[in-house]
Amino acid sequence: MKRHWREDLETTTIAGYEQHVRLHIVPLCGGVKLTSLTIPIAENLRDELLDKLSRPMAIRVLQSLTAIVQEAKRKGHVSQNVFDDVSIKRSTRTPDVVIPLKGELRMILRLASMSSDPMALPLVMLLYFAGLRASELRGLCWRHFDARRGTITIDQRADSNNVIGPPKSKSGFRTIPLPPSAIEVLKRWRSQCPSSFLNLVFPSVGSRVMSHNYLTNNVLKPILLAAGVFDEVYKKGTVERSIRYTLHDFRHAAAALWIEQRVSPKRIQYWMGHSSIQVTFDTYGHLFEQAEQDAAIATAVESDLTRHFEAAWLQGA
Repeated sequence: MKRHWREDLETTTIAGYEQHVRLHIVPLCGGVKLTSLTIPIAENLRDELLDKLSRPMAIRVLQSLTAIVQEAKRKGHVSQNVFDDVSIKRSTRTPDVVIPLKGELRMILRLASMSSDPMALPLVMLLYFAGLRASELRGLCWRHFDARRGTITIDQRADSNNVIGPPKSKSGFRTIPLPPSAIEVLKRWRSQCPSSFLNLVFPSVGSRVMSHNYLTNNVLKPILLAAGVFDEVYKKGTVERSIRYTLHDFRHAAAALWIEQRVSPKRIQYWMGHSSIQVTFDTYGHLFEQAEQDAAIATAVESDLTRHFEAAWLQGA
């Protein structure tokens, strides 16, 4: 873990690695000597991870385990990394992606435009039309908004401790086009936005970086409650209203809207800041397939109607 600190990784990333080691790797193979590891043993350890953990978590823990042995190899403790060719395939089933319904999106947008909070509408616009991560919204500055070109550029984010830093990966750096309505809303909000040292688009009450909890509970939640986009949850004899979607769910909504408009997968990969096109297909492959099916159906219907129309026209002629 010392190397992770030297490489200046985010504290949340390091905490994740430490959790993998403490909760999964040590109980699984903490008593196994590195020098006694073989490829068959590595394969068995992979299978045990799949038996005990969800597939996404098993993948992450295996990646951490592979990195540990790679570090041991770098230091000369072992001659090979037996985990190099050991992998867990990502599920080909439809991922657990929650996407708000079109009717809900319209209602939320209407209620945001009527909200007494002037921050509500620009937030919803960026969620819908830019697909930004919550950390990117919280780290967004006005220098990132180009009203003339109609774009938002991402080159930084706010971590869980509200510290501004670069995106986690190279793919996080990107420029996203905005529709005219979003540009106008952001221009109006810029003239009203409270000043802050970092010139943030969404500053906190104290003119600092807004926390994820505050953005969710104090800005997003009132809009969703007003729009009726919530579920009633019974807790300890009382009924509580739980909002149906998270900030991240609206990121999925943005991708779904782009796919519906037949934007190319490669372009969506770039706008979403995905590390590879495979991530895009793993997450939204079912939507691309649906879009292709819808287009094929529309073409077939058009062809059928046109054929009958032409036949009737020829008979009339």
